[in-house]
Order: sequence, then C-alpha cells, then structure tokens
Amino acid sequence: MSISSSDSKKRVLSGMRPTGKLHLGNYMGALYNWVRLQHEYESYFFIADLHALTSDYADTSQIKQSTLDAAVDFLAAGLDPENCTLFVQSQVKAHFELPQLLAMITPLGWLERVPTYKEQQENLTNKDLSTYGFLGYPLMMASDILLYQAHFVPVGQDQVAHVEFTREIARRFNNFYPSPPTPHASKEPDHLPAEVFPEPQVLLTPSPKLPGTDGRKMSKSYGNTILLSDPEPEIRAKLKPMVTDPARIRRKDPGNPDVCPVGDLHKVFSTAETLTKVYEGCTTASIGCIECKGWVADAIIEHLTPIQERRRRYEQDNLLVKEILEAGAQRASQRAGQTLAEVRTAIGLLPTLEGGT
Repeated sequence: MSISSSDSKKRVLSGMRPTGKLHLGNYMGALYNWVRLQHEYESYFFIADLHALTSDYADTSQIKQSTLDAAVDFLAAGLDPENCTLFVQSQVKAHFELPQLLAMITPLGWLERVPTYKEQQENLTNKDLSTYGFLGYPLMMASDILLYQAHFVPVGQDQVAHVEFTREIARRFNNFYPSPPTPHASKEPDHLPAEVFPEPQVLLTPSPKLPGTDGRKMSKSYGNTILLSDPEPEIRAKLKPMVTDPARIRRKDPGNPDVCPVGDLHKVFSTAETLTKVYEGCTTASIGCIECKGWVADAIIEHLTPIQERRRRYEQDNLLVKEILEAGAQRASQRAGQTLAEVRTAIGLLPTLEGGT
C-alpha cells in the first residue's frame, strides 16, 4: 500500500484530536473537505493523540480506543490511504524532536498571546492547565505543520491565528539558521540562502453552520450530537425533540427556516427541492415541525448510509485499520525525517544515528 508523491502537487496537512466516534459537526467542519483535498494535493492527515495529552493528561484511559474510533471514521468518511497519508501523531518520532528544537528559539510571550491559550485556561476550569505541555501546544501544532514543510493548512477562521503563529516560527528559524548553499548554488551577491521551512498558507475551508439538537453548536461537551455511526432509529429519536423557531409556538403559527436550527440542517443536507418545500410549508404553516424534522432525518440518513457501510467494513477488521495507520506512520516518518535532517544540518547538529529518527 503506497502513494506516490508528485512535485507538481502542493502539500497540505491537518489533524484532529481523538475524541472517540465523530459526529456530523466533525465531518462537515473538516472531514468532508479533507476527502476532496486528498485528490488535489499531496495530503497528510493525522490523529493528534499528543495534543490530547496537553489537556487530558490526568486520565488517558480512553485515548487508545478514541484514536482507533477516529481512524475508523476517517476511513469511513472517504479518506483513502492510496490517496493520502493517514497516521497517528505519536507513532512518528519526529513529532517529539522538532518541538524540542523549535522551543529553543520560541519566545515565551509568543506562546502566552495565542488567543486559544487564554480562552481554554478560562473555560476549562475543571482541569489544571498550568503545565509546560499545555503552554507549548501551539508550538507543537506549528511543528506538526513544519515537519512536512506543508504549503497549505486547511482550517476554519477560528484557527487562522495558529497558522500565523506557525509562519512566525518558520520566519524566526529561517532567519537564525538558513540552509547552507548547495554546491551548484549561485554565487551572485543577491542570491538568497535557501530556507528550511516554507511559510504555510491558510487554506480556508467552508464550514457550514451545523447546530446540535439543542440549537447550540454541535459538540460532545453539550451532549447534542448526531454521530456518523448512529443508526437510523437513533438519528430520528435525536431529531424529534430538536429545538425549532422559537416564534412558532402553535402548529398554525408560521415559522422562519432562517432562524430555525432544523432549517440550518436542511440547508446542509437536503436537496433544493426539499428545501423549497421547507420554506413554503414553514412560512405558511402548511407543515408542522415534526414533518419538517422527518424530512431532514431522511436527508441525513441518506448522506450517512455510504459512510456507515464503509464503517462496518473497518469495524469488523481492526487489524486492517492498524495496518493502514502503521503504513501511514512509516510514510510520514520518512517525509518528516527528511525535514529533520535539514533542520539538524541548518542548526549545526550532528546527523541522527541510523534508526534514531
């Protein structure tokens, strides 16, 4: 099982923490776009189990199973190991080495000013996040990207700051440690030294508004999710009590799909024909909310059917999933090792002994 790397293809990288079985919010927010990107770019997608340790270090009992569950959902969603490199972060040793080397040049103030660092300190008050690992997670994230010398990072608007932080780290490293010139490099005065790290660009990916069953953002912490693996009866049961337009109190009251969480789901999953029926029926009160929820359940189930069929295949063959992850880790290690060799040469360190990377 192998994929070929093409010089004509730009490289993308993205990852996701293992939180167990994935839900529709995870799918539409990332996986849906990754499946498309794997055909357009040289793609690296990983399960960020080391990042999980930065905040969940006190209880690691679920990380292994959550990692395997996430891998199954990645594959079920359509990520193809023949078209992308799929791996687990901790299985590639370079993910431990590069953050340590970059830490030597990273100002403490840069870490403390990352917006999500302060936000999570304030929001996750039930956890002690005053650790070196948590403070350094933005640098670990930057290292993830720089290890593969990624040209693009597919993210939503809320993650743009992390990519900009990565660009700053790349610039700082390149300034301190330009690559030594190759034997054939131009000796002209205006010839610029080669740079180890290209500055990655943000690849803003569309992420539609996807509310949970209580109207808030779909999140496991809210208990309002629809899992990719939920069977049809459970999907319908979860949608049946879903909140709707608060102004539509009685059956005869007209509603507005644009302020209704169920309407938001229709916009993502339903056909144009169904969406037309929703708007006509809701605004004239000729349909009730139960009927409307039934239509959106039909659309979601239709979308999830091929995903769940693939999922059953991988669920029944745990060994195949582990083999795919191991093969991906080997490919990722080879690519990351090339970068680390450049990094060590630029810094002036001795090369790693064979088998040490």
